[in-house]
Amino acid sequence: QVQLVESGGGLVQPGGSLRLSCAASGFTFSTYAVNWYRQAPGKERELVAAITSAGGTTNYADSVEGRFTISRDNAKSTAYLQMNSLKPEDTAIYYCNARGVTWGLRRDYWGQGTQVTVSS
Repeated sequence: QVQLVESGGGLVQPGGSLRLSCAASGFTFSTYAVNWYRQAPGKERELVAAITSAGGTTNYADSVEGRFTISRDNAKSTAYLQMNSLKPEDTAIYYCNARGVTWGLRRDYWGQGTQVTVSS
């Protein structure tokens, strides 16, 4: 059974920091790319950050560039999103996503989401 379990969300003041974790199981995590998405109420799902399977390449949305850092520890089958200098506009449900190939087929796995609220 494939699982992506997120943790680390919560309420934080503007300018604060938060680290999200995504613990994977049930598949070969080290061969999958990882993406963090977010979705605010009434808005489309947005890609926030992406990292290749070995961690050699990362990409960020313009809105978070310089503030967020995506990383992964393949030995722990865990991905992270370090969020600094948080703004109210960062408030959303954050989802961990893994994409790759298993049994010769493309796979697309999702976590349950974790709420991040940035408010004074």
